[in-house]
Amino acid sequence: MLPNLCQALKLTDATAQKLEKLHIHTAWDLALHLPLRYEDETHITPIAAAPIGETCQVEGEVVLQEVQFKPRKQLIARIRDNAGGLLNLRFIHFYPSQQQQLAKGQRVRALGEIKQGYYGAEMIHPKIKSPEKSELAQTLTPVYPTTNGLTQPTLRKAIAAALQHLDLREILPESVLRQYNLPTLADSLRLLHNPPPSINLAQISNGALPAWQRLKFDELLAQQLSMRLAKQKRRSGSLKPLIGNGSLTDALIAQLPFGLTRAQQRVFNEIRADLAQPHPMHRLLQGDVGSGKTIVAALAALVALEDAGGFQAAVMAPTEILAEQHYIKFKQWLEPLGISVAWLSGSLKKRDKDQARAAIADGRIRLAIGTHALFQDDVAFHNLGLVIVDEQHRFGVAQRLALKNKGQDVHQLMMSATPIPRTLAMSFFADLDVSTIDELPPNRTPIKTKLVNNVRRAEVEGFVLNTCQKGQQAYWVCPLIEESDSLQLKAATETLAELQAALPQLNIGLVHGRMKPAEKAEIMAQFVAGSLNVLVATTVIEVGVDVPNASLMVIEHAERMGLAQLHQLRGRVGRGAAASTCVLLFAEPLGQVGKQRLKVIYENTDGFEIARQDLEIRGAGDFLGVRQSGAMMLRFANLEQDLELLEHARQLAPLLIEQQPEIVQAHLERWLGSREGFMAAWFSGCLSGMKQPETVAKPCRAGMIKRELGWHGIHALRF
Repeated sequence: MLPNLCQALKLTDATAQKLEKLHIHTAWDLALHLPLRYEDETHITPIAAAPIGETCQVEGEVVLQEVQFKPRKQLIARIRDNAGGLLNLRFIHFYPSQQQQLAKGQRVRALGEIKQGYYGAEMIHPKIKSPEKSELAQTLTPVYPTTNGLTQPTLRKAIAAALQHLDLREILPESVLRQYNLPTLADSLRLLHNPPPSINLAQISNGALPAWQRLKFDELLAQQLSMRLAKQKRRSGSLKPLIGNGSLTDALIAQLPFGLTRAQQRVFNEIRADLAQPHPMHRLLQGDVGSGKTIVAALAALVALEDAGGFQAAVMAPTEILAEQHYIKFKQWLEPLGISVAWLSGSLKKRDKDQARAAIADGRIRLAIGTHALFQDDVAFHNLGLVIVDEQHRFGVAQRLALKNKGQDVHQLMMSATPIPRTLAMSFFADLDVSTIDELPPNRTPIKTKLVNNVRRAEVEGFVLNTCQKGQQAYWVCPLIEESDSLQLKAATETLAELQAALPQLNIGLVHGRMKPAEKAEIMAQFVAGSLNVLVATTVIEVGVDVPNASLMVIEHAERMGLAQLHQLRGRVGRGAAASTCVLLFAEPLGQVGKQRLKVIYENTDGFEIARQDLEIRGAGDFLGVRQSGAMMLRFANLEQDLELLEHARQLAPLLIEQQPEIVQAHLERWLGSREGFMAAWFSGCLSGMKQPETVAKPCRAGMIKRELGWHGIHALRF
């Protein structure tokens, strides 16, 4: 927090440091730090009328005080109000000052939840005040999110000072407020920080109050404005178009043993049109499991390689198995066309890695495929024109930026087999052009999903034997143990031993993330060739593995896995002519979320419907995997519940940008002004008169992203 702001708000340096732990750096941050809940200290409830299980405020004279030592040391005080009602106050942890405050004969006011105790009604650790020193509150008392050492009274004082200090003049036109029936921002903030006692607590808690609607709308509008300006800035940039002559793409399509679906042809044409523009492509290619995204990515890469400028393309995948699957596929498709493909991963031998890096740097290799090793400092591209990132949500922001920065304003294609629900596409992906492959190839067979209790494991083993004796193959996926790679490896090896003992007639192999690449490649090759009947695996086979003869997928402890992961794993089968089955083994007792997930995956095969319900269960932040990275999502709005407000914000944003840019600037300064990294990353040159911080030039690290960008960091650094 700036020193002059501390002085203006009369805050100590110690208080300012504690506020910074809550990512509060400015007066606006304080104003937008809204209560978690409210306490009603505006009236006194007679003890006899105080409802059990509810928080209320009572007043009375202390008629008894004692320190009990059984079952543990605790302070007990009993108060009697004017109507004769008695209430016990219990303190498990207490100080001498509290004993003095609750001395016999003292009159006190107690605020807390009434519970039915062994000796009658009681409050445990109530808030105690002296009636003589404090009048009844005129508004509901806000309770704010806080941190260690920062008390509620200190927070309330700081927020009240901020509201006095800030210029709360209305920014949005009055016509907009009338159109959407919104109160002013000043009235909304004052109401939410200090609601009158007449307010409906349920209404103020569920976000239905007009004041809440105003804050949600402003937040969504800031988001939509920032995304549109980002897109405008990208499209205003100059970049050499990638225009292919069709020689390579036509040759690849002609040699394929299958025809492209209408959806594949449509999205390829969208990508090819984007690449031909004089500004960077920024497109998300999404499609359900098995919809054929990889061949579209290969065709996109060939457009870049066909261009007369001698451009290179790079394909990055999050795991070695997926990256290696891409490498095998691309080699199979492109080497007959005379295109050399390089493979680069962290586990390659130094000599092989050095050779690949040298060939990429001097341009001999036009297409490089690999994991995060592609964006290391010692990898240089001769003329990078197109970056393709598969399963893009698995990479950190800084990782995606690092690969992009290997070239000059390169075109970017991101792929995801986790379909993005419409509300997320409208909101957090508003700066992206989205292509969707919405049909599966005609040879895909329906997959039956079965839920089986783990106590019937022997029956499942018999089903595996029966399937393999018909000449088909099976996957057996081990439990997900996030806490420890070693525990997951132990579970995988134990599962292998159990299956080998139960099914001695079958050849069973094991693949896991800790194996050396050569070992993994050997096991996968044996499974693809059919010499292994069953492949025991950890979730490393979640994406990218394509074995048409595999018709059975068994997933142990399916209740531990997310919906997207279950759907991805299920999509590893059903790729051949045989009818396919996915068996979800679960262990009881099942938690509520586990039950929900299993119900959704059992009842649905459409990836978009699964993604929509996954969003409802997990929320936007978990769905996109950004809460774990420290970049929070929307604070006030809910993308499912506030869809109407989002629609209004989407409609208003382009009108404001076109007709009233001064309002756009003021609104973004108000909502995003303290997020320096965000402002610098996107608005340099877009909006005039904004301070450009010196910190922009520093590399993007996880800590800086969290510190500088805060809850809007996901927008600022989207690849």
